[in-house]
Amino acid sequence: MALLIRDKEVVRFLPVRDAIAAVEGALREHAEGKAFCAPRWRVKLPTGLLHTMSASLPAQDACGLKTYTATPSKARFVVLLFSAAEGDLQAIIEADRLGQIRTGAASGVATRLLARPDAKVLALLGSGFQAETQVEACAAARHLSEVRVWSRTAERVRGFCSKMEARLGLPVRGVETAEEACKGADIIVTATSAREPVLRGEWLEPGVHVNAVGSNQARKRELDGKAVGRCDVIATDLLEQARLESGDLIEAASEGVLDWGKVSELGGILIGRAPGRSSPQQRTLFKSNGIALEDVAVAALIYRRAMGAGAGEKVELW
Repeated sequence: MALLIRDKEVVRFLPVRDAIAAVEGALREHAEGKAFCAPRWRVKLPTGLLHTMSASLPAQDACGLKTYTATPSKARFVVLLFSAAEGDLQAIIEADRLGQIRTGAASGVATRLLARPDAKVLALLGSGFQAETQVEACAAARHLSEVRVWSRTAERVRGFCSKMEARLGLPVRGVETAEEACKGADIIVTATSAREPVLRGEWLEPGVHVNAVGSNQARKRELDGKAVGRCDVIATDLLEQARLESGDLIEAASEGVLDWGKVSELGGILIGRAPGRSSPQQRTLFKSNGIALEDVAVAALIYRRAMGAGAGEKVELW
């Protein structure tokens, strides 16, 4: 018997703060060799791609995969969660909101680890679906005093700012240019669909932390090479996956401004195996690609809570 868990229940059982804790725990287990994660694989479709990614967290009796299609008109996401010990299918989870929340959660972990403790001003480049949980996660990791938002669509920015200001109870305002958003910011998040850089290296002031989350394709980048090259600490969620699909880092390496040996995994920083921020003046970067380990970690949490609440729809298979 498996549970079918829909998006409305995902939101109910997965607050951003709890997702941050689940993702952090999973990254720590991976760094300790207690969890396993495979990079994303893509298969061509007539007008899009089928994506598949898998991971296991044996200590949580959890393993599974996320698979999704992306076409010009839409994307459809689902997570299959299994028992790691018995192999039984535990849950089929709608994963649009799951992916949105876990992506924000990964940035929350990175912000807690790498941003200055006194970071207060957040610059957000992008105002789409993923941007909401980016703000929520940064607000959970640091005591923000202001959020500045830029994207190419002014009308969308106005709606986004109104929505997030009401949700978080802090000033959220739109600005006219990306450079204006970044001036004096302590944390910068890029959450765009851009193919060419929207964040320039000359805008990165000493002490800033950057979460780059919008691109997970080798031919797309949100940061120019100078931005990557100016960062003193660079981390990602899974180095093997970053080498395959992180256009921001791949292009910087091809330009000779990045040495892959300088790139660490967040899990390594968590357990003290890799260096994190060591001074207030350092510039730090988290390149998020979104990995299956994070999906499985939050899926396991959602499943446990759904079972405890008697939620979800029972599905009989086999």
